[in-house]
Amino acid sequence: MYRGDGVKQKSAYQLISDKILEDIQKGIYRPGERLPAELEMAKRFDVSRETFRSAIRLLEKRGVVVVKHGVGTFITKMLPTIPSSLEILTKISDLIKMAGLIEDERKDFSKTIDCPPDWAQKLAIPTGTPISFHQRIRIANNEPVVLSQNIMAKSLIGEAFEKKELYGSLTEFLEKECNITILTSDSELIVPLHTDKLCQKLLVYPETTVLLMEQIHYNELNEPVMYSRDYFRNDIFQFKLRRTKRGIE
Repeated sequence: MYRGDGVKQKSAYQLISDKILEDIQKGIYRPGERLPAELEMAKRFDVSRETFRSAIRLLEKRGVVVVKHGVGTFITKMLPTIPSSLEILTKISDLIKMAGLIEDERKDFSKTIDCPPDWAQKLAIPTGTPISFHQRIRIANNEPVVLSQNIMAKSLIGEAFEKKELYGSLTEFLEKECNITILTSDSELIVPLHTDKLCQKLLVYPETTVLLMEQIHYNELNEPVMYSRDYFRNDIFQFKLRRTKRGIE
């Protein structure tokens, strides 16, 4: 659902979920406490029981509540935030700050090429489609720390890189200049060989190791809009993931 200005509105169950989360953060509901009965809460928010159940399911997926069937819905203890969590789309500039480094400069390079078969498959476009290839080396504390390659269909971004020089976040640039909003990404972590020529650009010390993150990025319609390859120095960046037991739907 969208407002007249084109901004997407939240559904009723999302608003209810946000309000309950806000109440938890304010201390109205405390860890271990049971929420009022479903019927009572549905009446309080003036929605159907099914809409309220959807709000609870969303909170359960977030790990905010746990539903014990036949007993009730209970507030969980909030777990501490994991720095550089793989579950969160974090800008590389923010990752550099989180590592305690100061970003000095960036070396950018862009060109238009025909899309090879393997990239075309990832972007769901025909082989040979014109694509924009953008490469960036991040420098922090006078050393290269990240090398990124970003591939997008030229039809999506037009002449954006030619018309305006990229500063700061690429995702913010795409949102502002191309009306492309990236909401989700499929990510794969790879340990590249030291013979990888791109990997070698970051091997500034004999003990340096590199981690490659390959990602397919999707817009709000779940359409693939960008394929990226980010090489991170493993002596600087660490990525963590919180795993949970299956069964919460």
